[in-house]
Amino acid sequence: MGIVLLDTNIVSFILKGDSRAADYEPHLTDQQLAISFMTVAELYQWAAVRKWGERRRDQLTQTLKADYTVLSFDVRLCQIWGEIRARRLSIGKPISAQDAWVAATASHYAIPLITHNPKDFIDISNLKIITTVE
Repeated sequence: MGIVLLDTNIVSFILKGDSRAADYEPHLTDQQLAISFMTVAELYQWAAVRKWGERRRDQLTQTLKADYTVLSFDVRLCQIWGEIRARRLSIGKPISAQDAWVAATASHYAIPLITHNPKDFIDISNLKIITTVE
């Protein structure tokens, strides 16, 4: 069993029962599913914006704890994040803070990133992307 990092969009597909989640099933089966602390933050923002009640938020918490390994940050991860943001700015292709955290997490832990938005992560060295998008 290997470990893979899921981008927020993949977790969203899974949580919503979006049909696109099935496209990624071969890449998820028999893998330890990890998510960045930033993905957790984005999911709770999503819940807050949509005014989820306490029960539904608790259900999200339980799902995250049961189904995913949450990868936290440390000083080195923060350095990688800064390098990614600076490099992308220098080539005229800025990256959002959220995407940079996800990319930095995959890079730091040296694990593949599964995403439905590979264009968000172009020109980032040492990043293995898995996607079904052509």
